[in-house]
Amino acid sequence: MTVQKEFVLSTGSKMPAVGLGCWKIPNDVCEATTYEAIKAGYRLIDEACAYGNEKECGAGIKRAIGEGIVTREKLWVTSKLWNTYHRKEHVKAACKRTLSDLGLEYLDLYLIHFPIALKFVPFETRYPPDWAFDPKAEKVCMEEDSVPMHETWEAMEELVKEGLVRHIGLSNVGTTMLRDVLNYAKVKPTVLQIELHPYLTQSKLIRLCREKQVAVTGFSSFGASSYVELGAATEVESCLVDPVVKSIADKHKKTPAQVALRWAVQRGTAVIPKSTKVSRLKENIDLFDFELTDEEMKTLDGLNKNRRFNDPGTFCEPGFGTFFPIFE
Repeated sequence: MTVQKEFVLSTGSKMPAVGLGCWKIPNDVCEATTYEAIKAGYRLIDEACAYGNEKECGAGIKRAIGEGIVTREKLWVTSKLWNTYHRKEHVKAACKRTLSDLGLEYLDLYLIHFPIALKFVPFETRYPPDWAFDPKAEKVCMEEDSVPMHETWEAMEELVKEGLVRHIGLSNVGTTMLRDVLNYAKVKPTVLQIELHPYLTQSKLIRLCREKQVAVTGFSSFGASSYVELGAATEVESCLVDPVVKSIADKHKKTPAQVALRWAVQRGTAVIPKSTKVSRLKENIDLFDFELTDEEMKTLDGLNKNRRFNDPGTFCEPGFGTFFPIFE
């Protein structure tokens, strides 16, 4: 079995199988991290308004291009529309702000970050706006806005028509909303980005995406790792310390992280691991000189616990005073 380093999308475009995830990369090292990732061979950069480091990421991209390491055309840059910009009159402005911060003329992929519409917060008031409408209020809370997804999607389609973005897609949605958008979309979602790791395999959703020709990118490939410092998980919930994952890694003389990433890529899903260490960046992209057996793939699939770490229904109430579930 040959696992591709790029996935061919429904449009015929090719998206790299491994990218750099920029969530939680500190601003003071984001430029250097982006530059080093590109230097190490990364060609997919996954960003978002909400990460608050797009300017620094853009500086890293500019440096790499300036030094002749890569051309803009060889990069795949993804970003995401934040919850407060779902109204049709705000979508274009949000996209152009992201492009300005990144220093780019177009995005390869623009995703709706969450199926959550919140009350608009002007750029001059706060950017990125975060989850709470007014973080300084006596009672901090989120303020929902009644914006149907089809309104936001139609505005996203306009971005494609205007050449600001090449592809559009969704993030953090399940089968029901994906089907709904596919029913009315004039420009079909090209990519769905979801939490994906051996403890949350999402097999039915991935199967549906495959049938509908929607590519899948998985985030949080190691499970709990990104959430421990946020108090949303413990170290023992990380796939990297699972005895099964460690045993398979030992067999292949690879790290548990490489096994988790290889499992995802071998399933046909792209991955966007995050690291600020050059050695780890190189390790995370070194996935194509070994292959997991069918039995090992089934064993890793069998670790599924339906354990979701990035769940607004869990973190919004204690963090932002509002109960806001989006998953069952």
